[in-house]
Amino acid sequence: MFASEIALDLAPEQHKRVVWRMDGGAGSDEQLGWLLARNYHIIAKGTSNRRAEALAKQVNRWDPFEDAWLAEVTPYADFGRPVQVFVKKRLKKGEFVYSYYVSTLTLPSKARFMRYYQARGGAEVEQFRNDKGGLFLQARRKQSFAAQKALILLTDLAHNLLADFHHHALSDSPFAGFGLKRIVRDLLQIPGRLVFEDAQLKRIDLLSSHPHAKSLLTCLKKYL
Repeated sequence: MFASEIALDLAPEQHKRVVWRMDGGAGSDEQLGWLLARNYHIIAKGTSNRRAEALAKQVNRWDPFEDAWLAEVTPYADFGRPVQVFVKKRLKKGEFVYSYYVSTLTLPSKARFMRYYQARGGAEVEQFRNDKGGLFLQARRKQSFAAQKALILLTDLAHNLLADFHHHALSDSPFAGFGLKRIVRDLLQIPGRLVFEDAQLKRIDLLSSHPHAKSLLTCLKKYL
Protein backbone atom coordinates (compact mmCIF):
# COMPACT_ATOMS: atom_id res chain seq x y z
CA MET A 1 0.00 0.00 0.00
CA PHE A 2 2.84 2.37 0.82
CA ALA A 3 4.40 1.61 -2.57
CA SER A 4 1.06 2.39 -4.25
CA GLU A 5 0.86 5.67 -2.39
CA ILE A 6 4.34 6.63 -3.57
CA ALA A 7 3.65 5.49 -7.15
CA LEU A 8 0.45 7.56 -7.29
CA ASP A 9 2.24 10.52 -5.73
CA LEU A 10 -0.71 11.27 -3.45
CA ALA A 11 -0.49 14.34 -1.29
CA PRO A 12 -1.93 14.06 2.26
CA GLU A 13 -4.85 16.35 1.39
CA GLN A 14 -5.84 13.97 -1.43
CA HIS A 15 -6.20 10.94 0.84
CA LYS A 16 -9.74 11.80 1.93
CA ARG A 17 -10.89 11.59 -1.72
CA VAL A 18 -9.40 8.13 -2.27
CA VAL A 19 -11.32 4.89 -1.62
CA TRP A 20 -9.42 1.63 -1.21
CA ARG A 21 -11.58 -1.37 -2.21
CA MET A 22 -9.92 -4.58 -1.13
CA ASP A 23 -10.42 -8.33 -1.09
CA GLY A 24 -9.99 -10.42 2.02
CA GLY A 25 -6.29 -10.92 1.30
CA ALA A 26 -5.65 -7.24 2.07
CA GLY A 27 -8.24 -6.70 4.80
CA SER A 28 -6.23 -7.34 7.95
CA ASP A 29 -6.77 -5.06 10.95
CA GLU A 30 -3.21 -3.73 10.59
CA GLN A 31 -3.70 -2.78 6.94
CA LEU A 32 -7.09 -1.21 7.55
CA GLY A 33 -5.73 0.71 10.51
CA TRP A 34 -2.82 2.01 8.42
CA LEU A 35 -5.19 3.32 5.73
CA LEU A 36 -7.61 4.86 8.21
CA ALA A 37 -4.81 6.58 10.11
CA ARG A 38 -3.74 8.19 6.83
CA ASN A 39 -7.29 9.49 6.24
CA TYR A 40 -8.18 7.21 3.33
CA HIS A 41 -11.66 5.76 2.83
CA ILE A 42 -11.99 1.98 2.73
CA ILE A 43 -14.43 -0.67 1.63
CA ALA A 44 -12.82 -3.98 2.45
CA LYS A 45 -13.48 -7.63 3.14
CA GLY A 46 -12.08 -8.92 6.42
CA THR A 47 -9.61 -11.77 6.61
CA SER A 48 -10.88 -13.86 9.55
CA ASN A 49 -13.51 -16.55 8.95
CA ARG A 50 -13.72 -17.16 12.69
CA ARG A 51 -14.49 -13.50 13.33
CA ALA A 52 -17.14 -13.55 10.56
CA GLU A 53 -18.90 -16.44 12.31
CA ALA A 54 -18.72 -14.63 15.67
CA LEU A 55 -20.16 -11.44 14.17
CA ALA A 56 -22.97 -13.42 12.53
CA LYS A 57 -24.12 -14.57 15.97
CA GLN A 58 -24.94 -10.91 16.80
CA VAL A 59 -27.41 -10.63 13.92
CA ASN A 60 -31.12 -10.48 14.63
CA ARG A 61 -32.27 -9.71 11.11
CA TRP A 62 -30.90 -10.77 7.74
CA ASP A 63 -31.90 -9.00 4.53
CA PRO A 64 -31.78 -10.91 1.22
CA PHE A 65 -29.24 -9.85 -1.40
CA GLU A 66 -28.90 -11.80 -4.66
CA ASP A 67 -27.97 -15.36 -3.59
CA ALA A 68 -27.01 -14.34 -0.04
CA TRP A 69 -28.13 -12.36 3.03
CA LEU A 70 -26.69 -9.20 4.59
CA ALA A 71 -26.76 -7.62 8.04
CA GLU A 72 -25.09 -4.70 9.79
CA VAL A 73 -23.38 -5.28 13.15
CA THR A 74 -21.57 -3.22 15.76
CA PRO A 75 -17.92 -2.56 14.83
CA TYR A 76 -15.70 -5.16 16.47
CA ALA A 77 -12.82 -2.71 17.15
CA ASP A 78 -12.07 0.98 17.58
CA PHE A 79 -10.35 2.11 14.39
CA GLY A 80 -10.12 5.74 15.48
CA ARG A 81 -12.71 6.73 12.87
CA PRO A 82 -16.39 5.85 12.34
CA VAL A 83 -16.81 2.64 10.34
CA GLN A 84 -19.67 0.35 9.39
CA VAL A 85 -19.36 -3.41 9.57
CA PHE A 86 -21.51 -5.76 7.50
CA VAL A 87 -21.82 -9.54 7.57
CA LYS A 88 -22.82 -11.71 4.63
CA LYS A 89 -23.98 -15.30 4.74
CA ARG A 90 -24.61 -17.65 1.85
CA LEU A 91 -25.24 -21.32 1.35
CA LYS A 92 -22.36 -23.46 0.13
CA LYS A 93 -22.85 -27.20 -0.22
CA GLY A 94 -25.80 -27.09 2.16
CA GLU A 95 -24.05 -25.10 4.90
CA PHE A 96 -23.88 -21.39 5.65
CA VAL A 97 -20.55 -19.64 5.18
CA TYR A 98 -19.90 -16.13 6.49
CA SER A 99 -17.78 -13.13 5.57
CA TYR A 100 -17.56 -9.59 6.93
CA TYR A 101 -16.80 -6.18 5.46
CA VAL A 102 -15.62 -2.83 6.84
CA SER A 103 -16.41 0.55 5.28
CA THR A 104 -16.05 4.25 6.03
CA LEU A 105 -18.50 5.23 3.29
CA THR A 106 -22.03 6.43 3.96
CA LEU A 107 -24.30 4.59 1.54
CA PRO A 108 -28.11 4.38 1.51
CA SER A 109 -28.40 0.62 1.97
CA LYS A 110 -26.56 -2.62 2.62
CA ALA A 111 -27.28 -3.72 -0.94
CA ARG A 112 -25.71 -0.52 -2.32
CA PHE A 113 -22.67 -1.15 -0.17
CA MET A 114 -22.26 -4.69 -1.47
CA ARG A 115 -22.64 -3.63 -5.10
CA TYR A 116 -20.04 -0.93 -4.54
CA TYR A 117 -17.70 -3.53 -3.07
CA GLN A 118 -18.33 -5.89 -6.00
CA ALA A 119 -17.35 -3.10 -8.42
CA ARG A 120 -13.78 -2.99 -7.05
CA GLY A 121 -10.90 -3.39 -9.46
CA GLY A 122 -10.01 -7.06 -9.82
CA ALA A 123 -7.94 -7.52 -12.95
CA GLU A 124 -5.27 -9.61 -11.23
CA VAL A 125 -7.83 -11.73 -9.41
CA GLU A 126 -9.94 -12.31 -12.50
CA GLN A 127 -6.94 -13.12 -14.65
CA PHE A 128 -5.60 -15.63 -12.12
CA ARG A 129 -9.02 -17.24 -11.71
CA ASN A 130 -9.52 -17.47 -15.47
CA ASP A 131 -6.03 -18.87 -15.99
CA LYS A 132 -6.62 -21.50 -13.29
CA GLY A 133 -9.92 -22.57 -14.82
CA GLY A 134 -9.44 -21.95 -18.52
CA LEU A 135 -5.75 -22.74 -18.91
CA PHE A 136 -5.65 -25.45 -16.22
CA LEU A 137 -2.87 -23.75 -14.29
CA GLN A 138 -4.18 -25.24 -11.05
CA ALA A 139 -4.01 -28.79 -12.45
CA ARG A 140 -0.39 -28.53 -13.55
CA ARG A 141 2.46 -28.56 -11.06
CA LYS A 142 6.18 -29.05 -11.62
CA GLN A 143 8.59 -30.17 -8.91
CA SER A 144 11.42 -28.05 -10.30
CA PHE A 145 11.21 -24.34 -9.52
CA ALA A 146 12.57 -23.47 -12.99
CA ALA A 147 10.01 -25.74 -14.66
CA GLN A 148 7.14 -24.25 -12.66
CA LYS A 149 8.34 -20.74 -13.52
CA ALA A 150 8.47 -21.68 -17.20
CA LEU A 151 4.95 -23.11 -16.98
CA ILE A 152 3.63 -19.87 -15.48
CA LEU A 153 5.35 -17.82 -18.19
CA LEU A 154 3.84 -20.05 -20.89
CA THR A 155 0.44 -19.62 -19.25
CA ASP A 156 0.90 -15.84 -19.34
CA LEU A 157 1.77 -16.10 -23.04
CA ALA A 158 -1.35 -18.19 -23.69
CA HIS A 159 -3.44 -15.73 -21.70
CA ASN A 160 -2.19 -12.81 -23.80
CA LEU A 161 -2.73 -14.65 -27.09
CA LEU A 162 -6.29 -15.59 -26.11
CA ALA A 163 -6.99 -12.04 -24.93
CA ASP A 164 -5.81 -10.76 -28.32
CA PHE A 165 -7.97 -13.36 -30.08
CA HIS A 166 -11.01 -12.35 -28.03
CA HIS A 167 -10.48 -8.65 -28.72
CA HIS A 168 -9.88 -8.93 -32.48
CA ALA A 169 -12.02 -11.93 -33.40
CA LEU A 170 -14.79 -12.41 -30.86
CA SER A 171 -15.70 -8.92 -29.65
CA ASP A 172 -18.54 -8.42 -32.19
CA SER A 173 -19.60 -12.06 -32.37
CA PRO A 174 -21.99 -14.39 -30.47
CA PHE A 175 -18.95 -15.27 -28.35
CA ALA A 176 -18.28 -11.74 -27.10
CA GLY A 177 -19.22 -12.73 -23.53
CA PHE A 178 -16.97 -15.79 -23.44
CA GLY A 179 -14.14 -15.84 -20.90
CA LEU A 180 -10.95 -17.87 -21.21
CA LYS A 181 -12.54 -21.01 -19.84
CA ARG A 182 -15.37 -21.03 -22.37
CA ILE A 183 -13.04 -20.12 -25.25
CA VAL A 184 -10.81 -23.08 -24.47
CA ARG A 185 -13.62 -25.50 -23.59
CA ASP A 186 -16.29 -24.59 -26.14
CA LEU A 187 -14.39 -23.12 -29.11
CA LEU A 188 -10.82 -24.36 -29.27
CA GLN A 189 -11.87 -27.98 -28.78
CA ILE A 190 -14.15 -28.10 -31.83
CA PRO A 191 -12.89 -31.02 -33.99
CA GLY A 192 -11.33 -29.86 -37.23
CA ARG A 193 -8.37 -29.88 -39.57
CA LEU A 194 -5.68 -27.38 -40.54
CA VAL A 195 -4.44 -27.44 -44.14
CA PHE A 196 -0.92 -26.11 -44.78
CA GLU A 197 0.89 -25.40 -48.06
CA ASP A 198 4.59 -24.49 -48.00
CA ALA A 199 4.43 -24.10 -44.23
CA GLN A 200 1.58 -21.58 -44.52
CA LEU A 201 -1.92 -22.10 -43.17
CA LYS A 202 -4.30 -22.16 -46.14
CA ARG A 203 -7.56 -23.55 -44.83
CA ILE A 204 -9.36 -24.41 -41.62
CA ASP A 205 -12.08 -27.05 -41.61
CA LEU A 206 -14.33 -27.44 -38.57
CA LEU A 207 -16.87 -30.16 -37.79
CA SER A 208 -19.97 -28.75 -39.48
CA SER A 209 -22.39 -30.40 -37.05
CA HIS A 210 -20.92 -28.51 -34.09
CA PRO A 211 -23.29 -25.66 -33.08
CA HIS A 212 -20.46 -23.09 -32.89
CA ALA A 213 -18.58 -24.11 -36.05
CA LYS A 214 -20.16 -21.69 -38.54
CA SER A 215 -19.88 -18.63 -36.29
CA LEU A 216 -16.33 -19.51 -35.25
CA LEU A 217 -15.24 -19.81 -38.89
CA THR A 218 -16.49 -16.27 -39.47
CA CYS A 219 -14.46 -15.12 -36.46
CA LEU A 220 -11.34 -16.95 -37.67
CA LYS A 221 -11.57 -15.36 -41.13
CA LYS A 222 -11.78 -11.96 -39.47
CA TYR A 223 -8.83 -12.75 -37.22
CA LEU A 224 -6.57 -14.11 -39.98
